[in-house]
Parts: sequence; C-alpha cells; structure tokens
Amino acid sequence: MRILLVEDNNTLANWLAKSLRQSQYTIDVVHDGADAEHALAVTSYNLVILDLGLPDKGGLEVLRHLRRAGNEVPVIVLTANASLDGRISGLDAGADDYLAKPFELTELEARIRAQLRRASQKTAPVITCGALSFDTNTRLFSINGEPLALAPKEHAVLEQLLHKIGRTVSKTALSQSIYSFDSETDENAIEIYIHRLRKKLEGSRAEIVTLRGLGYLLRDGV
Repeated sequence: MRILLVEDNNTLANWLAKSLRQSQYTIDVVHDGADAEHALAVTSYNLVILDLGLPDKGGLEVLRHLRRAGNEVPVIVLTANASLDGRISGLDAGADDYLAKPFELTELEARIRAQLRRASQKTAPVITCGALSFDTNTRLFSINGEPLALAPKEHAVLEQLLHKIGRTVSKTALSQSIYSFDSETDENAIEIYIHRLRKKLEGSRAEIVTLRGLGYLLRDGV
C-alpha cells in the first residue's frame, strides 16, 4: 500500500514516515502543496495524509484540485485547527477523514486501516488464489488458514500481485510498490523477491508466472 504524506514539519514527517514504514506501508513524503500536486499527478496512491497548514499552496487548495481532477483517493486531513468550522471546511473540500494535532500514532493507523478497508469493499474483503488468502482488513496472508510469514518487501510484492490477480504487473510497477521515490530503486531485486515468494507459495496452487518483457502475473495454477 503506497501512501503520500504531505507535511511541512520535517521532524513530524520523518517520524510518521518511519513509523508507517514499520507497518509495511510504502511512504512518499513531500513538504509543500506544489510537490504534493506533482506527486499525485505522476503516481498512483492508495491513500493521502494531508496537512492543511502548508507553506505555499494550502492543503485545502491541494485537496480541491485533487477532487476537481476526479481523483478519489482517500484523504486523511491533519491540522492544528480543531475548530468545528475547520473540520467542516476540510470535509466539504473532499476529505474522507479528519485528525487534529496532536494525535496518537495508533489512532492515525486505525484511521488509515478504516479508509483502506472502505476502499477495498469494492471487492471481497478476503481475496483468494488457490489455497492462498489475503485479508484486506488485517493485511495478513495465509495458506490453508495458516499464517504466511513474509518479509516486508515480499509482502508488498505479493499484495500488489494479488490485488491484480490474473493481470500482468510490470517489474516497474512492482518496484514502485516497494520503494518510495526518495529511495534508490533496484528493479533487479524484484526477481529475488519473486524467487523467494515462489518457494513460500509451493503447495498453495498460487502460481507467479513470468511473462518475458512484460512482467509477472499471479494465477491459480490448479
């Protein structure tokens, strides 16, 4: 799951990004409205965490521009303005949720899970491929009901493939799912993660197929 964090306070942004990465989210961080609009124009996100008090273009303006462009990505607004009028302005501009500073990390993570859960309700809450299951509420994998232990990047790659089951996913798209844009990417590493996943999926009938020059797809190999 790829999240865009828009926060001008460097200390808070770095802390949030580090904490959320430990929960197996891929986090891109920008510090102003112009960079936020650019990131949203070139990258597909599962969720946006948006501070309203940005130094140049305000968060509300970014949010309105996002919605006018037809982008329905869930947006959680962060702001020091906890007034009723402030909350109404954010929600009217198109925010999906609203969290006043200061806040507890556990509450933000719960709100993130709630928004991602709502977005996933367009599909079944549990996605299966052979004996492999993925619970979109808990983001946990299992095989025949037994938890599947995955390293963070393995988890991100398999999650991306399962959400697009039966469809080809390019190596570039998989790389983007595990590296934020301020990290050094290595598309060749995808081959290593795919190899490890194939080992862990043995006996589950979930099969990762390589399509030369195109990418990979996950299918039921029964």
